[in-house]
Amino acid sequence: MQEFTQIERGRYLSILSYCAGCHTVPGGKPFSGGRPIETPFGNIVSPNLTPDLDTGIGAWSDDQVDVAVRKGIGRTGAHLYPAMPYNAYTRLSRDDVMAIRAYLNSLEAVRSSRNANTLPFPFNIRSAMIVWNALYFTPGEYKPDPTKSGEWNRGKFIVDGPAHCGACHTPKTLLGGDRTDQYLQGANLQGWSAPDITNNRRTGLGSWTAEDVALYLKTGHNRTTAATGPMAEAIELSTSKMRDEDTRAIATYLKSLPGNADEATLAPMDTNIMAAGGAIYRDQCSACHGIEGKGVPHLFPALAESTMARSNDPTTAIRIVLRGARSVGTIAEPTAPGMPSYGWQLDDREIAAVLSYIRNSWGGATTPIDAKDVTRVRSDTASRND
Repeated sequence: MQEFTQIERGRYLSILSYCAGCHTVPGGKPFSGGRPIETPFGNIVSPNLTPDLDTGIGAWSDDQVDVAVRKGIGRTGAHLYPAMPYNAYTRLSRDDVMAIRAYLNSLEAVRSSRNANTLPFPFNIRSAMIVWNALYFTPGEYKPDPTKSGEWNRGKFIVDGPAHCGACHTPKTLLGGDRTDQYLQGANLQGWSAPDITNNRRTGLGSWTAEDVALYLKTGHNRTTAATGPMAEAIELSTSKMRDEDTRAIATYLKSLPGNADEATLAPMDTNIMAAGGAIYRDQCSACHGIEGKGVPHLFPALAESTMARSNDPTTAIRIVLRGARSVGTIAEPTAPGMPSYGWQLDDREIAAVLSYIRNSWGGATTPIDAKDVTRVRSDTASRND
C-alpha cells in the first residue's frame, strides 16, 4: 500500500513538473526521450526516463537520480544543461524526487537510442556549466514564507519549483540565465513570445481575476483568451490534470505579483495605417472576434482585452496571423477552435497594419508593428517544422 501511494504521488508530481512535455516524443512511448529541446545555443535531446537498464535510468541509484534532478549532475559526474530545469527542481525535496523515481520505475521499460545533441563549440563543453551554476544556480528546497498563506506558498512552490514557469516566462541573459529583476515578465523562445504573467495591466494578468487564471490553467480557455502554441501543450499535459486546489494556488500566487508599471513609449499612430488595418480587421477578423473586439467567451479570444495582442514582443501575435493556430482541447473545453492562416493572403505590411489596429483600438494604446517585424517572424517560422 505504501509503495502504491508513493507511485501515485510520483505520478502527480510528474504532472506538476511537466515531465512528459520534454521526455515524450508526440506519438511515442511515454517518457522514452528523444525529443529535441530547442535552445538559443542548439538542440538538446531529452533522455529516456523509463527503467530500461541500458538506455534509461533503470541502473541509476536513487542518489544518482536525486543529484541529477536537484543539482544538475549526471550519473557520470558530468554537468547537465539547464534545459533540464534543475535550477527549479532544486526546490523539490528528496522525498519528492524518490516518489517521481518510483513512478518512473513502474512504467514499461523502453529501449530507446538517443540522437546526439547539436550544441556547437564552446557550448558543448559541459564543464562550462560550473561557471553558469555559479552565476545562476542557487540550490535548496523551497522554504515557505511564514507571513503568507498556505495557498500562496503552495502556488509559489509550484510556479518556482516543479512547474518551472520561469523557464519560459522569465527573460534570459546572453548566457541563458534568468534575469531575476524581470521575474515572469515574458520572454521569447522557440519562435513564440511567452507572455508576461505578472499583474502588469497592459501586458500581463492585471485585468484577469484569480478565477480567470485558474480556469485558463484548467481548461485552456477563459472569458478573454485561449491557449495556443507551447502553452497549449503545457495545459494539455500538465495544468489541466492538476488538482483544482493547485490551479487556484498558482492563481493566488500569480495575482500577488505586482508587475512593473512601465508604459510603452508611443509615437503618434499613422491614421492611414489605422484605416488600412481597420478595413482588414472588418473584412477578415470581425466575424469571429466581433466589430468591437469582444470575441465569444471560451471560444474566440476577446482582442479588445488581449494582453498578448498588446505585448511588447509581438512575435506570438504575428505568428498566429501568419500561420494560424488551434487552441488546446481539454476535458472541460473539448472544442479546441482554431484560427486560419493569413500568411498566404496578406503581405507583411497588411499584417502589420491589422495588428497595429488591434493594438490601438478599443481603449488600447501601444507601439505599432512594423512590416519588418512581420518579415522576421515569417522568415523564422518558414524554417521551422512545428
